[in-house]
Amino acid sequence: MEQPFRVCIFCIRTFMHRVLEPPDDVKKLFQDYSQNGTMSKDDLLKFLLKVQGLNNAKEEDAEAIFNSLKHLNIFPRKGLNLEAFYRYLLGDLNTPLSPCVHQDMTAPLAHYFMYTGHNSYLSGNQLSSKSDVRPIKKALQNGVRVIELDLWPARNNDVVVRHGGTLTTSVKLLRCLRAIKEFAFQVSEYPVVITFEDHLTANLQDKVAEMVTKTFGDMLYRPETDELEKLSPESLKKKILISTKPPREYLETQDSNTPHESKKSSEEQGGDEKLHSSRINLFSCSSMCFAKQDQIDEGEQLQGEDVEMTIPKYRDLIAIPSGKPEGGLEKWLRIDEKEVRRLSLSEQELEKATRTYGKDIVSFTKNNLLRVYPKGTRLDSSNYDPFVGWKHGAQMVAFNMQGYGNHLRIMQGMFRANGGCGYVKKPDFLLRENDDFDPSMPSTGYKILKVKIYSGEGWHLDFRHTHFDQYSPPDFLVKVGIVGVHASETSRTKVVKNSWLPEWNEEFKFEVAAPELSVLRIEVNDDDKYGSHDFAGQTYLPISELRTGIRAVPLHDRRGVRYKSARLLMRFDLEDFRECSE
Repeated sequence: MEQPFRVCIFCIRTFMHRVLEPPDDVKKLFQDYSQNGTMSKDDLLKFLLKVQGLNNAKEEDAEAIFNSLKHLNIFPRKGLNLEAFYRYLLGDLNTPLSPCVHQDMTAPLAHYFMYTGHNSYLSGNQLSSKSDVRPIKKALQNGVRVIELDLWPARNNDVVVRHGGTLTTSVKLLRCLRAIKEFAFQVSEYPVVITFEDHLTANLQDKVAEMVTKTFGDMLYRPETDELEKLSPESLKKKILISTKPPREYLETQDSNTPHESKKSSEEQGGDEKLHSSRINLFSCSSMCFAKQDQIDEGEQLQGEDVEMTIPKYRDLIAIPSGKPEGGLEKWLRIDEKEVRRLSLSEQELEKATRTYGKDIVSFTKNNLLRVYPKGTRLDSSNYDPFVGWKHGAQMVAFNMQGYGNHLRIMQGMFRANGGCGYVKKPDFLLRENDDFDPSMPSTGYKILKVKIYSGEGWHLDFRHTHFDQYSPPDFLVKVGIVGVHASETSRTKVVKNSWLPEWNEEFKFEVAAPELSVLRIEVNDDDKYGSHDFAGQTYLPISELRTGIRAVPLHDRRGVRYKSARLLMRFDLEDFRECSE
């Protein structure tokens, strides 16, 4: 196929669009696992077991691969030829991660990292964007399991969700709850936690209890005394849990007759006085926005909920109590054997706490939940380094999901693990009861990761032929590296000139400390000598979950949305842990 590029008014350059040939490694493997140029189902099964590391592969798996290729003209009756085998390697069945939940899901909730959102209702920045149900729906569809809602009083004795003291609009709480009910378990059947930041009077808290109870019905988990430490993701399948500060603690810090107007509860005040001042100045203007949005949402009532049920008190709905005891961090981290609770710290508070109380934080998170949230000055909805929280055992590292950037890509990559269900089991060294793990010390256990980048394809289907360059096909290169708790390392391939089907055939080797808390970063760019490189796709993959062998690696856009066709053919090999040599 020819591709014309106009150089000037009278000149046109034409490039041939060639066919991507299988790499030499693929040809050799096909030769080793086929007979007379044909790979039978038994041959394919041996390949899956010995090369791809699928120790549990069965005849049914080989059969599924055969069936997926039967629609192709290249598929012979007796088995796979080289071209059909190559198409399988580049296909959607040959993924680098398991698509299934495979970790133990019967441990207590505190033993898992949970995919957590911050201000889940905001569609953009933290200062002036719209509050809506669409970001909530999108987050749940992407596997997020913890949704945050800020509750505020509105006109007509109603409750709305908004970012207090800013120009963001409001959305009715009832709409948010209904959106959560509709989308909570479309992607994952494991529990959804709703964290309330509560700025309500006692009578409005009762109204919230009614909304929550009638909206969720049997989906709502109603807590029993001293039960949280026994609850697991498995036992809470398709359940919704409420987490907030109990009313008694709330009322001790605020006037029960006057809602807190200009900032979040004491649990989520970042100590940002300059930002707080600006929010107060904006409050009168933002109130008009809230009133306008309230008018738009008029009529959203509980009229459709005609099921008769007993409405419990607000405090009786709280499955995961949160709050900070009186005193400083040392008392906040004090472990109460009788009560499991949630503690929230800003990213600044956590960083400061780790300098002195690192080991205490790890001990706290073995049985209790720790939520970390972005500092107040991140008005652009940017994010922070999630590894600081993860290596101290924090289960809820809360992120702004509406933007993009390397930190959000790391978060997306980490939660591609375990079938993308939104729960990832914490490493054993963060859970052992008698192990006094010190997160400030460098890891002595390493895994060796070998990565070979063969080739890529699919960009010509996902992009216009002049997207990267007006005058020629793209010049692709790949950056590949490790991002983790102790170090970051990046290498890059050579540049392949003028090709939509680049071939690199380059291998890289990385020493990975704490692979359970490390991700593989892959980014493709179009090389530009006269400016910044053009983005051509990315993905982040949890290293401890990588499937060995030759794999098709799908690429994503800047926000993490998967491209339909663009992908890389790569090989992964992981060696066992070893001790670092002196």
